[in-house]
Amino acid sequence: AGTGKTETTKDMGCTLGKYVVVTNCSDQMDYRIMGNILKGLAQSGCWGCFDEFNRIDLEVLSVVAQQVMSVLQAIREDRKQFQFTDGQVIALDREVGFFITMNPGYAGRQELPENLKSLFRGVTMMVPDREIIMKVKLVACGYKDAVLCAKKFNVLYRLCEEQLSK
Repeated sequence: AGTGKTETTKDMGCTLGKYVVVTNCSDQMDYRIMGNILKGLAQSGCWGCFDEFNRIDLEVLSVVAQQVMSVLQAIREDRKQFQFTDGQVIALDREVGFFITMNPGYAGRQELPENLKSLFRGVTMMVPDREIIMKVKLVACGYKDAVLCAKKFNVLYRLCEEQLSK
């Protein structure tokens, strides 16, 4: 948690000129809700970032795998329209993208089914070392006491993070 998974996805989309729709997932989501979101993304060509994806119930995740597969198959076959898993024929914008973020190992989180895992490429992220980032940025700007300033800024950021409300 707190490694910037969602923000990284949003920034990448912004850099590439794509609108990113972020959906905060929960165990209250069913396959119909997910299907409607996926259909909307497929038609608009927007990117979808499903935050905390492994909060969704296992039974729903299995159906979602089939839904995602139907969109990806239509993209591979270079179709303009395709039949979604609910039987509805919808237009396809091939620019669509699906991204999921997860924090495995937390209570109430599901392990992804294999048929769903195979549809996504895994990327592991960790909390960045802010002090090194600050030091490099300060040196790049020409600061002579970059090491000391980076240490002080790091303490300041940590204290703000700990003591200020979110």
